[in-house]
Amino acid sequence: MNKTGSLRISGGRLWESIQELGKIGADPHGGVTRLSLSNEELIARQFIIRLMEEAGLAVRQDEAGNLIGRLEGERQGAGAIVTGSHIDTVIHAGIFDGALGVLGGIEALRTINEQGLKHDRPLEVICFTDEEGVRFGAGYLGSRAMAGTWDGNLLELTDSAGTKLGEAMAFADLNPQLISLASRSREAVKAYVELHIEQGRVLEELGEAAGIATAIYGHSWLEASMRGRADHAGTTPMKLRQDPLTAAAEALLAIEQIAAEQGGVATAGTLKLAPGAINVIPGEVIFTIDLRHEAAESLAQMELAVKAALASSAAARGLSISIRTIDGAQPVQSSKRIVDAIASSCAGVGLPDTYMVCGAGHDAVAMNQLTDIGLILVRSRDGISHHPLEWSSPEDCEAGANVLVNTLILLANDLDS
Repeated sequence: MNKTGSLRISGGRLWESIQELGKIGADPHGGVTRLSLSNEELIARQFIIRLMEEAGLAVRQDEAGNLIGRLEGERQGAGAIVTGSHIDTVIHAGIFDGALGVLGGIEALRTINEQGLKHDRPLEVICFTDEEGVRFGAGYLGSRAMAGTWDGNLLELTDSAGTKLGEAMAFADLNPQLISLASRSREAVKAYVELHIEQGRVLEELGEAAGIATAIYGHSWLEASMRGRADHAGTTPMKLRQDPLTAAAEALLAIEQIAAEQGGVATAGTLKLAPGAINVIPGEVIFTIDLRHEAAESLAQMELAVKAALASSAAARGLSISIRTIDGAQPVQSSKRIVDAIASSCAGVGLPDTYMVCGAGHDAVAMNQLTDIGLILVRSRDGISHHPLEWSSPEDCEAGANVLVNTLILLANDLDS
């Protein structure tokens, strides 16, 4: 068995693969666009298959289109330790989101294989189908299928061109009717560890290359509509106005305070006014609120407090209000045994155990329904993500992958879990 932290991946090889994958789907604006199951993403999949084969892995594609590279272990029938992420992108994306987890996972397994390092449990790296949800409006499609939470109605989702998800899967030589067969059991998958860029500024502010996510924020997305009375901006005295925008402004300041008190985050991301003229008091304001927290109870309390603040602001000005929930997900807690393994690996490669909460969703959210999860985060320059300027240094990517490879081997040799 290796000494904890003694394994090192090839940083140059990892960086080269990140750059090569980044060329597939590169657009004239300097970013990358590889929407799920598009021609660009299907070409990128062939690149991933080639890398997996070069790493000496047994490669297969499951019924949901997930690409799986497997390195068998010493114990027959033992459940696998799994890593991975995705290669589909948003529009005009950077080259690291998702890609680092897939390529870092391949590099980790390649290193273990090249060194002939024995491990009891099998190891797998997975390139999941459609994490981003940009093309069809729903994400985690491949990881949902593997976790057994697939909803057949998703096949009816359409992209901007009117193509149904089921049609896109058929175009990729997948049978949409067989997706449920991609589900796996808890006995087959004993742990999932994802390597991902942070997509925020916490690690940069701390001056650390990598961090350990103790949890992934849950979220509640609300849409509020406040309705008052549209009036002339010049002829309506202030005391006679029923202005929903000023009520919304008051409510948003209250919501900011609620998030701070609860230890979560709140964001008003969209705002629409009607009729929307410079000389007309708006008659209606529609805006969205994104609430996030690491604890389910606190997230629920935040949502109740926010709804109360909205109702209070509307009532104070004689407005009507409606609030609807657009989307939501419960927080995900990382497994203590995986967090401990990551911390040990950080120490072994000379990094501090920097604990933090992950603010973005990843395939680990869906995989948590199947198995224990853990998340290694890598520093993002300026916290920029989903943008051509997204950047993590070669040194940080290598450091994160070194933590990953040592974590995988620790977990693969722990048959008591």
